[in-house]
Amino acid sequence: MKSILLKVSVLAVIFFSSSSFKQSNPEFQGKAYYFAKSSLELGDWGARLSAAQKKQIQARLKNRLEKTYVLTFNKEESIFEEEDKLDAISGATDSWGKNFTPGDQYKNIKADAQIQTQEFYGKYFLVKDKLQPIEWVMGTESKKIGNYTTFKATASIPTDELNWYAFSWDQLRSNDEESSDETEIPMTEVEAWYTPQIPVSHGPLEYWGLPGLILEVSAGNTTMLCSKIIMNPEERDEIKIPKRGTEITKNEYQKTIENKMREFRDNRMGRRG
Repeated sequence: MKSILLKVSVLAVIFFSSSSFKQSNPEFQGKAYYFAKSSLELGDWGARLSAAQKKQIQARLKNRLEKTYVLTFNKEESIFEEEDKLDAISGATDSWGKNFTPGDQYKNIKADAQIQTQEFYGKYFLVKDKLQPIEWVMGTESKKIGNYTTFKATASIPTDELNWYAFSWDQLRSNDEESSDETEIPMTEVEAWYTPQIPVSHGPLEYWGLPGLILEVSAGNTTMLCSKIIMNPEERDEIKIPKRGTEITKNEYQKTIENKMREFRDNRMGRRG
């Protein structure tokens, strides 16, 4: 009985929040600011390092492990962009890290479309694909994030589909050693917190499809938390669709990165020989 009452309460919050929001905001725009923090993963190589060495590497990679983003959205569209940040040590942008981090990402929920610009070693790609399919499991657990009441939802998503723009030497070695037999698909467990008080289906990165804006999401070694929301700003930003780069799908882009990095590795090994 308690579970049923909690579910009814969640549905009531979603219904009344959505109704009042739509009535008072026939046309609107919002901006959500997110802080992302990732834990350091050094793979097999890291096992040989001392605690002091790991701490030093973490300090040098802070600009990759901690990032800030802005999600600008209306009812159907959104654009997700990283705020510019300089390397705290060198005073320069992180050119290596930019090769494997998400570029500006446009999503259109009504059209089931995602368009993302990616730069890989000076070459630009325009990655066009459908939105990431996510089968959310809706929970009844709630918590406050700032002034907003949020509810928990979980999902299990293939890791490669979440991190299609990234690269891992461990994954490359695994792919090289793969046999023709079917292997188990690595999955990432995702925990999201959304607020029906802003009844749009947007969220950061690949995440979307809940009955409210996603304010917090944890997946793998990364957590993203919304730190500020501005609704209906006086100066509205145009949600522009990225256009720069060679058109390609997510899967094609992933294969392109892998092939280039395999070529890079083989050339280095060849020179050593």
